[in-house]
Amino acid sequence: MATITKPEIIQEVLQSLQPKVEEEKQVIVHCCFPATFFEGSLIRIWKSTYLIDDSLDHKSSLIHHENISLFPYWTEVPPFKDFWFTLIFSGLPKECKTFDLQEVIPEEGGFLVKNIKRNGTDVYRVKLT
Repeated sequence: MATITKPEIIQEVLQSLQPKVEEEKQVIVHCCFPATFFEGSLIRIWKSTYLIDDSLDHKSSLIHHENISLFPYWTEVPPFKDFWFTLIFSGLPKECKTFDLQEVIPEEGGFLVKNIKRNGTDVYRVKLT
């Protein structure tokens, strides 16, 4: 009776056959623009809005925006009601503990929320002032 031997596969080949899954890190920031008593208030976001960790010299870029217009367009804010929109950014480094949401623009009035404490979900709610 013939002996059947199990073929050996080189470890490098086995590793190359393993599915390569790269986790896409993203940070979601839900922003509240507080209610105003004025009609006709306008709001927008610039592509040059970042999550910045100065201690690590890192900037996470804006990937997507929901419920707010991107410069040069405007979104009208209803009076007497908080206005919410969502920004999605590229991932933060694992070492990041706190970061700032900063709209870097060539005019006054850019959004700035300082010292947002990092959490395990990378989903945040901030109030813009």
